[in-house]
Amino acid sequence: MHSNGPAYGLWSLVVLNSALFIFVAFSLWKPKTKRDWRAFGGFSAFIIALFTEMYGFPLTIYLLSGWLQERFPQTNILSHDFGHLWSDLIGWKGDPHLSPIHIASELFIGGGILLLWSSWRVLLAAQKAAEVAKTGPYAHIRHPQYSAFILVMFEFLLQWPTIVTGLMFPVLSVLYVRLAISEERDSIKLFGARYLRYAETTPRFIPRLGKGVRRYDVAQPSVRSSDGLRLGGERSMRGVGANGFVSWLSSNWIWGQP
Repeated sequence: MHSNGPAYGLWSLVVLNSALFIFVAFSLWKPKTKRDWRAFGGFSAFIIALFTEMYGFPLTIYLLSGWLQERFPQTNILSHDFGHLWSDLIGWKGDPHLSPIHIASELFIGGGILLLWSSWRVLLAAQKAAEVAKTGPYAHIRHPQYSAFILVMFEFLLQWPTIVTGLMFPVLSVLYVRLAISEERDSIKLFGARYLRYAETTPRFIPRLGKGVRRYDVAQPSVRSSDGLRLGGERSMRGVGANGFVSWLSSNWIWGQP
């Protein structure tokens, strides 16, 4: 069953919801540097694109209208509930807000916001003490705030998939990885061996499960290097075949091992 009430052209809801999530992200992220603003700006653009399609203009529904109308001939594809495309595609017959996918997305979005908040508290205390942030979420991953942004965006894709946000997600994920690597360079310059020891035992984005902690051989900075410090993720892919791509990706970009 799908609601047949007015679904789109509700621009006041676009503005209200976008402003709410952007304000929450701004309050918890508190961007200061140019790098911070790039991360915040990318997330804000994603949120605006999402709510524009959710309440304003359903670009994805229009572009897929022929295929969707053929697959769901008895359904009003312009109803609001139909925008929960994953629920429709898996054959969920009840309220899409009660589908397992939607409930999971709500839980993970809340978890992402909580991760952003708890990370900021630790980072703020570490900055005041001029120390490496390595407690709370930072005890498990080096960049919990970037991980939080990626988590929230991914879960919004589960809740309300669109072509635009689907294209933006990998681009922004790569942006956050590059910003994280840049941030690590600055941290090594600032903290030296203290940050290197921390990075050796702490993954970049995803905590490792199981007993024991794997150590990481983070590349040591070269005093003769003209282009600054090198960390995992910047090693050349020359010689890495197709079979080794997944291994290279996980060790260089996700876990942070050079």
